[in-house]
Amino acid sequence: MSITVHQFPCLSDNYGFLVRDDATGLAACIDTPDAGAILRELDALGWKLALILNTHWHPDHAGGNAQVKAATGAVVVGPKEVERIGQAPDREVSGGDQVTLGQTLLDVIESGGHTLGHIAYFDAADRAAFVGDTLFALGCGRLFEGTPQQMWDSLQRLAALPDETKVYCAHEYTASNARFALSVDDEPALKTRAEAIFAARERGEWTVPTTIGLEKATNPFLRAPQLAGRLGLSGAKDHEAFAAVRTAKDNFKG
Repeated sequence: MSITVHQFPCLSDNYGFLVRDDATGLAACIDTPDAGAILRELDALGWKLALILNTHWHPDHAGGNAQVKAATGAVVVGPKEVERIGQAPDREVSGGDQVTLGQTLLDVIESGGHTLGHIAYFDAADRAAFVGDTLFALGCGRLFEGTPQQMWDSLQRLAALPDETKVYCAHEYTASNARFALSVDDEPALKTRAEAIFAARERGEWTVPTTIGLEKATNPFLRAPQLAGRLGLSGAKDHEAFAAVRTAKDNFKG
């Protein structure tokens, strides 16, 4: 590994991520859910923050930008929509761009749907993806701004990454996601995974990161085309099947 990822819980169910380029010692934070927590973790680690990498504009992802930047001098990188919280990023990026952290190269992947301008960051050399609220362990983000087609296309871009890619998603939603997944899918691998998730959460353990391969095998949002028949949508387009799964999750009471 040429990067070190430091993960820590913050707010009610967010994760913070600090990423260190081992060759140079420069660090980035993925989003700023809790400025105080980020600054405490940086101080404890002794890391120098060079970049703030925003995935989207929501306050639990970009709300700490100003405080973290003021304390560290870090450069804010993110999609244009981040300006909606009051200050535009220092460097605006979108899908197809690249960001350099020391000697680590991060590809920017368009991943709109949860918000229109949502992006993810992918370190191909280390097989690590920081996906914000687009893809979760056994879940995906709500469609607050985008369309099912947009979100499906975004998920397919992430699903095309190597199976061993570690997926660092921004929330601990996995137990509730697992309960929903079991309601729409009887894949044996899902049942096995759900049991492990429930046990892990009982022990207070994290379920993030996950991997692309694991999500492709068990995540009902990525498996939507295979579930179309169960949803009464045999022959539907892939994004239509996805939309039905997303609607079912939005209405799920379990």
